[in-house]
Amino acid sequence: MNCMEYGHTNKDTVILLHGGGLSWWNYREIAEKLSSSYRVILPILDGHAQSDAGFSTIEDNAERVISFIDEQFGGSVLLIGGVSLGGQILLEILSRRKDICRYALAESALVIPSKFVHAMIRPAFGSCYGLIRHRWFSKLQFRSLRIRDDLFEEYYRDTCGISKSDMIAFLEANALYSLKSSIRDSLAEVYVFVGERENRAMRKSAERIHEALPGSVLHVLPKLYHGQFSLNCSEDYVKTVLRIVQSC
Repeated sequence: MNCMEYGHTNKDTVILLHGGGLSWWNYREIAEKLSSSYRVILPILDGHAQSDAGFSTIEDNAERVISFIDEQFGGSVLLIGGVSLGGQILLEILSRRKDICRYALAESALVIPSKFVHAMIRPAFGSCYGLIRHRWFSKLQFRSLRIRDDLFEEYYRDTCGISKSDMIAFLEANALYSLKSSIRDSLAEVYVFVGERENRAMRKSAERIHEALPGSVLHVLPKLYHGQFSLNCSEDYVKTVLRIVQSC
């Protein structure tokens, strides 16, 4: 599994899983800020630019992350975070390995399947995928995501590096993902984050995750849209991580 790494190998490990259509730079500022105290690993999800594997399913990607943790970190790490698609993969990891991390931060993770959205993805990308390589179109997409301006060049480069089949595959998987009942067995201390200005399905998803995980903590983030906590508010994200892991 390809990844970027920050910090020292003798520190506790934090793994952060980026959103769909993005890449490791989703968490770069956070990793830089945490690197003095932790070893931070930023895996590149399957089917994304610079990844070493195509995307098949959320479940398969979760298994690959679990295998990576088993091989590199002896089966567990201090904390795993994930946003959007990365948040779904995190939830799947928790449902498959109850003791894989001590803390988990799930941000903007959709767990209410939509057959309508799923049905629209393939025809929509069949007609407009070729436009992705046009900068003007990519800028429109970028602005719709409300990502801070300085990340555009990396967004454009890495979006162009995603194949049509992979993009359709992870968007379809994202639209149909639902929680597994086994997630209730997770031993992790789980924190669920959702933006106040996210759509209704995303806000209801956060509530559903919170309800499925006894002892979890739900945070509705004022004035924030989808994925903005990790992408645009790195200082607040880092303060949250430090408050969580240093409270014990």
